[in-house]
Amino acid sequence: MGAGLTRARDVLPLHASSKAKAERLAKAEGTTLNQVINVAVAEKIAALRTADLFRERTRRPDVSGALALLHGLGGDEAPRAGDELEG
Repeated sequence: MGAGLTRARDVLPLHASSKAKAERLAKAEGTTLNQVINVAVAEKIAALRTADLFRERTRRPDVSGALALLHGLGGDEAPRAGDELEG
């Protein structure tokens, strides 16, 4: 078995329609139903962790740091065509 994999066979009840769609996806991708489920779970975990990260970052904003970063970008270079500010 690969790193991080367990030998346990857990039962994962799926609605029949979800299972059928996942099986079609697995077949189209040339992989297994198990792999489709593993990837889907990993992607969901990553999305939730990303949302948590952004929520945490909004609790401790660094406005002066962000402004310093923005002021340091581009230097004296004129805006490119289409990037100009109106007004």
